[in-house]
Amino acid sequence: MPVLAAGAPPLPAGLAEALEEQRERLLPCVHCGFCLPACPTYNRLGDENDSPRGRLHLMKAVVEGRLDPASDAFRTHIDRCLGCRACEPVCPSGVEYGTLLELARYTAASRAPQGALTRALLTVMASRPLRGALFFGGRVLRATGLAALAVRLAPSAGALGGVRLGLAMLASTARWRPPPGVAAARAGSAATSGETPARRGRVGVLVGCVQDGLYDHVNRATVRTLRANGYDVVEVPRQDCCGALHAHGGDLDRARSLARGNVDAFLAGGVDLVAVNAAGCGAAMKEYGTLLASDPEYVDRASELASRVRDVTELLAAAGPRSGAEVRCVVAYDHPCHLLHAQRIERAPLDVLAAIPGVEVRVVAKADECCGGAGIYGITHPDLGGRIGRDKVAAVRAEGADAVTTPNQGCMMQIGAGLRLEGAPEGVVHPVELLDESYARAGLYAGGGAG
Repeated sequence: MPVLAAGAPPLPAGLAEALEEQRERLLPCVHCGFCLPACPTYNRLGDENDSPRGRLHLMKAVVEGRLDPASDAFRTHIDRCLGCRACEPVCPSGVEYGTLLELARYTAASRAPQGALTRALLTVMASRPLRGALFFGGRVLRATGLAALAVRLAPSAGALGGVRLGLAMLASTARWRPPPGVAAARAGSAATSGETPARRGRVGVLVGCVQDGLYDHVNRATVRTLRANGYDVVEVPRQDCCGALHAHGGDLDRARSLARGNVDAFLAGGVDLVAVNAAGCGAAMKEYGTLLASDPEYVDRASELASRVRDVTELLAAAGPRSGAEVRCVVAYDHPCHLLHAQRIERAPLDVLAAIPGVEVRVVAKADECCGGAGIYGITHPDLGGRIGRDKVAAVRAEGADAVTTPNQGCMMQIGAGLRLEGAPEGVVHPVELLDESYARAGLYAGGGAG
């Protein structure tokens, strides 16, 4: 095993201290192996180093000074991890793998530069002007149909294969609508009786980065459905990207900077709750207290904000939600990793879908396994991410549904791209979009339907 070279520069003092602080988090692992069958990379590669306990062994070696974090052995296997956290619910010792993985990637990045693509993506996503320009161009390509056309015409291999994947992800963000159905088919409930729902508190919605740039229709549906269920939704200015992509990519400095900005913004907004419609963002914000644990100025405020964060399906399920008009379609449901494994939320999105008359829900086989998207993983690891993604697409297609639904935009893009690349007819939709459509058909929104 590669060790620290005799003349290797020592780790920066702050980083060395941070690693030492993680020793207690590493000790609980008893190498029982319960995590092995839950790990998508181990299941496909069969390498112990590409399993959670193997990666924990590598992390411990770095903490103890036996392994250089710049070594290929460390960087390769840590980089291959999806960060899906499927190992956490099955771990009898309660190892905080997600936190350790982020620190491990931060450690590796401090000793050796990240790949150019990773650096570029994280830089763009941390900058409002840069990501604004990127998403504006993406919306133009999507609206003109050029993205979808290029997916059909571009070669699937060679240098343009990655471009085709990116365009397929972009094309998949177009809004999918269920069949129009019959406008008069409404559910006999409070939704159509004119009853006013009980007031449930003041809510701020995380606008997000990808959500704001490519999924504004999901953000609008989020606001409308929350208001229809009694929540007072208010605008929260000066909020920013949640920092999840940066934390997962090892750029903890920028992740912390973005987190501080959101702590300031949402606490200043005076909201009782923060609604998040992207599972990865929700998981990141719920862990702001851990992310900013070493910042005495922010740790308490970050923990306070984290305690107010809810996935939008949590809030809707808590409210009922109200029933609307019939939306007749069949959807294949897939669990986002950072909702199921990181936030331990399984029923809420299914309860939301169950409240929509006419929607038939079919949970896909191995719905608890990652789709291969994992933030920017699907882009930076097209081979392994694509392999995992193709398995997920096959599971979705086996359900014979009209569309796949999952409450995380990253998963929507990864699965949607896989469907596009196969020329499959299934659409991709967020659960709140279907509820929004149901409410629009029921006439719950003054001034017209969902937009």
